[in-house]
Amino acid sequence: MTPTPQTIVIRSGSRGDVLGFVCVDSTINDRARGGLRLMPDVSQDELEKLARAMTLKYGFLGLPQGGAKGGVLGDPEASPEVRASALLRFAQAAQSMLLARTYVPDADMGTTGADVQRMLEGIGVRISRREYRGSRSGDYTAGTVFEAARAAAGIQGVTIAGCRVAIEGFGKVGGPLAKMFVRTGSRVVAISTKAGGLYNPRGLDIATLRERGRAAGGSIVTEAGLGDRIDATELKRVPAEIFCPCARHDSVREDDVPTTAARVISCGANSPITPAAEHLLWERGVICVPDFVANCGGVLGGTMEFAGWRPAEIFDFYDRRFRARVELLIRDAERSGQPLRAAAETLALARFDEVKRQAEGGSWAGRAVQAALVVYREGWLPGRLVRRMSDEYFQRRLS
Repeated sequence: MTPTPQTIVIRSGSRGDVLGFVCVDSTINDRARGGLRLMPDVSQDELEKLARAMTLKYGFLGLPQGGAKGGVLGDPEASPEVRASALLRFAQAAQSMLLARTYVPDADMGTTGADVQRMLEGIGVRISRREYRGSRSGDYTAGTVFEAARAAAGIQGVTIAGCRVAIEGFGKVGGPLAKMFVRTGSRVVAISTKAGGLYNPRGLDIATLRERGRAAGGSIVTEAGLGDRIDATELKRVPAEIFCPCARHDSVREDDVPTTAARVISCGANSPITPAAEHLLWERGVICVPDFVANCGGVLGGTMEFAGWRPAEIFDFYDRRFRARVELLIRDAERSGQPLRAAAETLALARFDEVKRQAEGGSWAGRAVQAALVVYREGWLPGRLVRRMSDEYFQRRLS
């Protein structure tokens, strides 16, 4: 059954100004979870697409969460005080749903876990000991984008060592992703930020770019001597075997398809390719791993970290299990004659319905698990014990 999204416009109580939006695409036990982004142009349409991607992501992973997304209108590059004020005003206006935890926000573009925790504590939400402790969501997302690209590249006959990669967006996901490709011998030939793009056919110096980017931010592409300046929209057209869109939604549209150079696209952003463009790319023989599959690492890695896994163990799990799961998904789509997205969505929605039925069935086992999670969140169960018990659980998620 396809969920029906519900969008709540969050307004200021005094003047009625729009502060942002919360889109709930699906629920499990009357709750939904998803990132809360802080952007100046966040829109209802964008969040509805992103909330649907969260439902599909939880379904693909078989995790018992409803899908949602929130957005606050504001400047992510403003001072910490201004950003915190914007988030708090939003939380005060959305207080009823945040206190009831019908919408549970996480970090997203323009926000961190610490931002979200301070915002919630500012309206009286009690945060458990093990909530919002992770700080590597971007790295974990990059990990599955990388492994999805490797899976698709293998099927396309593209050798990762020596291949050319273009990465749209060089922030929390794109930066670590570039490092992963370089570590395996790929040449990252182009990157982009909000300030524009940078291209070097011999390969960009990613280590230097990341180091300078810590101080310069997105303006790193304007610095001399690091590559040729290009418009950010040109990134999808530069000669590269792999393209990873890690910026905003709808960055690849139908009219971009004829000039898109890559044979493999692995999506780091949510909804970066319009449905029509994705279908045309598939018909051209381009393997485009859907966003909710490729970038599910933030959700998966965060959940594993919550269960006591160390980062090295999580990335090893991606290498051993996640890449194989993506390969199987692509092969199944090819055998069935379905476009990859259609096959992946059918699987994700079927698994979501199954997990929802199990979670809401009221079984003794289900209630016991929920009670154990409450105890664990408070720190009353040792992490080592939960880590050992979770091995089989996560292997089943990707079976």
